[in-house]
Amino acid sequence: MFGDLRKSLSVHKRAMVPRAYISSSDIEDNADLLKSSLGRDAASPTWKLSLPHVLVATIVPFLFGYHLGVVNEPLETFDLGFHGNTLQEGFVVSTCLAGAFVGCLFSGWIADEVGRRRAFQLCALPMVMGASICATAKSLTGMLLGRFLVGTGLGVGPPVASLYVTEISPAHVRGTYGSFIQIASCFGLMGALLIGIPVRSIFGWWRICFWISTIPASMLAVLMVFCAESPQWLYKQGRSVEAEAVLEKLLGGSQAKAAILELSNTDRGDEANTIKLMELLCGRHSRVVFIGSTLFALQQLSGINAVFCFSSTVFRHAGVFSDLANISVGIANFIGSTIALALMDKLGRKALLLCSFFGMAVSTALQVLATALSASNPTAFHVSVGGMLLFVLMYAVGAGPVPGLLLPEIFPSRIRAKAMAVSMAVHWYSYLIDSLRSFQVLNFLVGLLYLRLLDVMGPGLLYSMFGAFCLLAVVFVKRNVLETKGKSLQEIEIALLPQSPF
Repeated sequence: MFGDLRKSLSVHKRAMVPRAYISSSDIEDNADLLKSSLGRDAASPTWKLSLPHVLVATIVPFLFGYHLGVVNEPLETFDLGFHGNTLQEGFVVSTCLAGAFVGCLFSGWIADEVGRRRAFQLCALPMVMGASICATAKSLTGMLLGRFLVGTGLGVGPPVASLYVTEISPAHVRGTYGSFIQIASCFGLMGALLIGIPVRSIFGWWRICFWISTIPASMLAVLMVFCAESPQWLYKQGRSVEAEAVLEKLLGGSQAKAAILELSNTDRGDEANTIKLMELLCGRHSRVVFIGSTLFALQQLSGINAVFCFSSTVFRHAGVFSDLANISVGIANFIGSTIALALMDKLGRKALLLCSFFGMAVSTALQVLATALSASNPTAFHVSVGGMLLFVLMYAVGAGPVPGLLLPEIFPSRIRAKAMAVSMAVHWYSYLIDSLRSFQVLNFLVGLLYLRLLDVMGPGLLYSMFGAFCLLAVVFVKRNVLETKGKSLQEIEIALLPQSPF
């Protein structure tokens, strides 16, 4: 026992010197060593104490889904003078995403400076203001201003929500709680679609749709007053007594002592509290930041946004009404998210990612097969629809929810918030570019070339490219991603400490 403990302390001591990133097998060996050396109580802390705090945090992803879907139905009913102008309609959608990209860049610094709770409250403020401006807009300018403000709140909120849920959750249910984020997004999107149903029959209903979004945003700001602050953030601020009190509130008194001991084992006083952007991109932690950014990039390169854009066309060719098509895609998304919720802490993050990306590759193969069949063959439509639903289902099982949970787990506490901001910025940038292309907001030449390339390549080659990226993601996950199931954040952080070459 003492020999193992000396080895663990030796690993911690060597962490003071920058070193190269180690292999995933060595990482998992080190995590097992830490767990055995600390000799923690085998009993898991209760999940009931932290659940209310997690549920409050999921208001953010609910609003994320709501605001992405709130303009879908009402867009053509806005009485602001731009009906039928696809360029201006595209700006209404994309301005929110542009604001999210800007907000995301600052989210890490905000969360580190003012804490997670106040960051939630700060992100709620522009969402309330922006939605109110949209609801009372008299012109396109007012609508764009409101959408941009909403976007800045959406940019700050989701990274902070992922951080907060990761930092306050017991290790044995952290994956399950992380899956709540994806399910809340599904509920938000479905809620926006349901609330938007009367928009064509009731004049001005679109303004009510925006007013309704101010209710959960206001609830977030108020309820966060009663929620616990992140114990990791409190400890980093030197407020160890408060951190221990919060841990008792979240985990119970019997687990708080062990948790605060683990926090002290990963606290490195020789490192400055501030961290610069170049240190994230080129410093000792650049490897984990690269993994995080690449996961989000592969998530988008898999073709999920294009699949959603093409889904209505695929279903229409199969003779399925658009409303039924949207419901089918939503059900597939919800079922996949529910499966992820059930399996996240049983199979683990890495296994779900591998299964998800591989399943998405299989579904793109079905799409390629459908394009190879005769257009008059009814089997082609059935294969195409089945492949589409399978793609959405498998995306929701792993590629959708796992990156947002996994990255706060593997990022060291010192860089966690800022590294999440950089990684999520890749996510929002991809969303923005896809939106611009979808609505042809890019200049005429780029839009023309994009459509021309699509005509030349054909859907078969396009889906083949998406499948290739999914297979590339399988290889990347297999070689680079650490399994974090059941490990505390401190175990993961010490396990990821680079080894000394001597």
